[in-house]
Amino acid sequence: MDTATLDKQTSDKISFITYIIPKFADAYKMNVQDAFFYLQKYGGWDFLNEHWRALHTDNPFYTVDYLYQICYKNGGQR
Repeated sequence: MDTATLDKQTSDKISFITYIIPKFADAYKMNVQDAFFYLQKYGGWDFLNEHWRALHTDNPFYTVDYLYQICYKNGGQR
């Protein structure tokens, strides 16, 4: 049986994203699944995937705020 391993960058990206989405959900009183779909619908997911390297070095408060601003700019209403 082949066992695939993730490289460090992919592992770090997954760790950060699985950390920040629940933070976003908590901040806006959503469950995690709704937060994920909200981010996908309003562009936050693309922003997160593209800029995760820079975002993970910042305070999570600011990352959640950036995600909110991106989603709001793209029609999100929370």
